[in-house]
Amino acid sequence: MSGSALFIAVFLACIVEAVEALTIILAAGTARDWRSAITGLFAGLLTLAVIIAALGPAVSSIPLGGLRLFVGGLLLVFGLQWLRKAILRASGNKALHDESLIFQTELAAAQQAQAERRGLVADWYAFTLSFKGVVLEGLEVAFIALTFGSNQHNIPLAAAAAAAAVLLVVAVGVAVRAPLARVPENSMKFVVGIMLTAFGMFWGAEGAGAHWPGSDAALLVLIPAIGLYALAMVALFRTKPVKVPVPAGMATSQGGTH
Repeated sequence: MSGSALFIAVFLACIVEAVEALTIILAAGTARDWRSAITGLFAGLLTLAVIIAALGPAVSSIPLGGLRLFVGGLLLVFGLQWLRKAILRASGNKALHDESLIFQTELAAAQQAQAERRGLVADWYAFTLSFKGVVLEGLEVAFIALTFGSNQHNIPLAAAAAAAAVLLVVAVGVAVRAPLARVPENSMKFVVGIMLTAFGMFWGAEGAGAHWPGSDAALLVLIPAIGLYALAMVALFRTKPVKVPVPAGMATSQGGTH
């Protein structure tokens, strides 16, 4: 797997998570209190830093064969979940992921919540909403960067890709001060689902002792093959696309929305 392929895979996956975290933080700050929301953001980042500091060496110390089997299995589980939901969305059997709608739903819920001060935090609801969003989405960013980087023995490049994705989303979000609704998130999730599934199959098989013809070049066949299969499933299950309202609280449990 080349460095550019590693960077692109991590960057695309992380940019999706960053957009979702941004939507939650914007809702917390807009509806409640920006200082509390920003405090929750930094508290979440600090929590993530501690978790990553603990997990990084642990993941890197696993023997390569065992690491690839373990990571391949996890990526396959994540990838198939992303891909299943992407196929359902593309075929019209599941509502399209709409950041503007999620923002409005979370905004309404935040406006109705009772104000509560705890210690130095003026608005506990805004703090916890922002904190949970950062930690939940940040954990997925960390997982993607650590697993891809460890497998390729290039954690710095994977971390740089994740950081670039997050910084890009933050910069654009600060500039427009609105959810990034124009980001083709549904298409990106489809592509990322394909890539995670392909890498999961590839590394899992290698970890189990299999040898792919052409080594890393096998990914050039595996990724398009999975993509064509996914598109065939979309065509098979296609119905008239219908957007439905997102239930309140959906944005705060994004781990199940991919």
